[in-house]
Amino acid sequence: MVLIPLLQRCIQLLTLPVYLLSYLGLWDPLCKKIFPYLMAKCSTIYNRKLFQQKQDLFSNLGEFAGPSRELRLLEIGTGTGANFQFYPPGCRVTCTDPNPNFEGFLLKSISDSPHLRFERFMVASGEDLLPVADDSMDVVVCTLVLCSVRSIEQVLREVLRVLRLGGALYFLEHVAADHSSWGYFWQQIYNPTWRYLGDGCCLTRETWKDLEKAGFSELKLRHIDAPMSWNPTRPHIIGYAVK
Repeated sequence: MVLIPLLQRCIQLLTLPVYLLSYLGLWDPLCKKIFPYLMAKCSTIYNRKLFQQKQDLFSNLGEFAGPSRELRLLEIGTGTGANFQFYPPGCRVTCTDPNPNFEGFLLKSISDSPHLRFERFMVASGEDLLPVADDSMDVVVCTLVLCSVRSIEQVLREVLRVLRLGGALYFLEHVAADHSSWGYFWQQIYNPTWRYLGDGCCLTRETWKDLEKAGFSELKLRHIDAPMSWNPTRPHIIGYAVK
């Protein structure tokens, strides 16, 4: 369809300064510094709009606690710590994020979450969790992260490595809309520029397909539309997968 690339070029023209900064090698470091401030604002709004969905998703976390009854939880792409309020008391949390500029926001969330036990914060991507031992986690949490990683397949391999047998990956991710919908039409138009503005975030990933073929023993997954006003990230998947 000729219309999609034409409209993509129109969006790119409107955001030409971003593309120029990227060409000069200046955009990525600038985005890495700005993005945590943007996410701090957006996460508050997102949590308010999807509070019930998150509460329901994490309601059975405690069922995956190990024999000691302590829940060992690894969060990939922790960002500002927007999920902490949904974790059960006494949960031992290890945080990772590839962007070190989130640490200040994360420390604030940690101080506001005395019900949790924080183990450490690691600057690491989801594709490379080598500091985390094999079979050492009861739960891995990944929300609004798989849209921007380099390789979903590699992230899921790492998740399966660090999870103990019977442990679970909890996920909440925005995904591609139905290909026959207007939502997908606009996702395709915005996607090239969105990836620059969103620090690598992709609007058109069919993440559920990666989860289905990753090799989990059980997968509980639902497609939902996030209760937000018109937004190219409305289509979501939510659920958990058991190793």
